[in-house]
Amino acid sequence: MEFTRITSIKDPLFAQMHKLMQEIFPAEEVLDFPLWEEPLEDPGIRVFVAVHEGSVVGATEYRYYEDWNVAMTDFTIIGREGLGIGSFLARHRERDLKSLAAANGKELFGMFAEIYNPYLDQDHEFGGIKPMNPYVRREVLSHLGYQRLDFPYVHPSWQGDGEAVGGLDLCFMPSDENQGELPASLVADFLNRYYAVLPNKPKEWLEMVDKLSARTTVPLLPL
Repeated sequence: MEFTRITSIKDPLFAQMHKLMQEIFPAEEVLDFPLWEEPLEDPGIRVFVAVHEGSVVGATEYRYYEDWNVAMTDFTIIGREGLGIGSFLARHRERDLKSLAAANGKELFGMFAEIYNPYLDQDHEFGGIKPMNPYVRREVLSHLGYQRLDFPYVHPSWQGDGEAVGGLDLCFMPSDENQGELPASLVADFLNRYYAVLPNKPKEWLEMVDKLSARTTVPLLPL
């Protein structure tokens, strides 16, 4: 299997990846095809696909913020069972992020991720493939070390319609397992920067970030 970076919507592998995203994720989580042009060309956004026998069978997108020394996993897709795609993507992503942090003269502080909480919303059927089932994903990500940030979470729809998307937790995987909380300012600043690309923010999201900004810390809880 090959871990291949995509930097253009003209790359034939991108069309395969986008089709896979549409099969796996709800529509509000998938950016339209032409709107990918700028993110793919952004050197700070790293989009990789797992290629097996010429076909895209998995993908991950993530980014590293040098000033905070933290990363964000935007998504991970496992498109086929029985190939070890999840561990393949996780290993290569970790290796890449550690090298980016090392080039920044640091050890990675940790990584954010939005993780579906099927215990809040039962209506999640992802692609009909068991490894993408939200119950399975949540347990696997818990095993990797992700923890839930203790506040009710929504995010703006990636369709840009200003709708709030719920049913997820904002999580963080600290490099130090003894890390029990995060500065609330880091979480609020991260969310403001991460969603700056979406100008139409829902009222629920704005209120959530205001409440975070008024706090000092946010506990990390088990998933």
